[in-house]
Amino acid sequence: MFGVVTRNAEECSWPEFDLAFYEYKQVSGRATEPIPDAINMISCFGDNAAAESSPELVPVNEAGERATRERPYFDWAYVCPTHEGYREGLLEMVSEAAEANEDVRLDDVGFPRQGYCFCERCNRLFDESEFEDRLEWRASVITEFVAEAADRIPGRTYLTLYPDPYPGHLYERAGLSIDELEEHVDEFVIPLYDMAYSTTYWLETIASGFESALSRPFSIELYTVDVDVDKLIHATEVADAYAKDVLFGYDAAQAQAMLRRMRADTREGRSYGPDS
Repeated sequence: MFGVVTRNAEECSWPEFDLAFYEYKQVSGRATEPIPDAINMISCFGDNAAAESSPELVPVNEAGERATRERPYFDWAYVCPTHEGYREGLLEMVSEAAEANEDVRLDDVGFPRQGYCFCERCNRLFDESEFEDRLEWRASVITEFVAEAADRIPGRTYLTLYPDPYPGHLYERAGLSIDELEEHVDEFVIPLYDMAYSTTYWLETIASGFESALSRPFSIELYTVDVDVDKLIHATEVADAYAKDVLFGYDAAQAQAMLRRMRADTREGRSYGPDS
């Protein structure tokens, strides 16, 4: 199936798309109301507004460096996954989303990257835990959150993964234990974004890696903003060879045009001339 990922509620009902994902809470921190006509998405621990208004929420590494957009390679700011009040707020949002539509997608789940978090709360919780290995403890924090969220989702639980299938990377970088998460997740979503898709060998390589790494089905999400239609069609064909569904992010009109072209190209031609 082919789906759309959007911040515009009206695009969720466009007939070209078999399913739709609606950004209920964004990494900016902006939240709207969940809608019944789409799978509502929640940016969990990515939240620029919360980080700016409440610096104590932001994870820190051993050097005290905060996980904000000012750090190299950080596109948005993070909230520490061990902050109980923030987690409770997220779980309330999950319940609200599930009331509107029984399927829910959890986005931006995990610690910011390796080396986080060493805030006073995380240090205390790790010291009080049964774990001797900090990576194992981090993974338990994330798995517990996903399990609590999934318990509130009566339909399918979707979870976005960073596009890194290399063995051990998701665990070491973000605290994501795939084996443990698969007990609570029905489908993973892998965003494979490019501004052009001029070549697709890397897309095929990453998709193949996730096919080997996951036992649950997964979807691939492609970027559609200002992407050439023909190149997007080729990327879609590559993604479709591996993924359960292919999703198109943040330019529904471009995705709509691409699907119309792709479907027209696959139809058998008909002739209406005098010799037909």
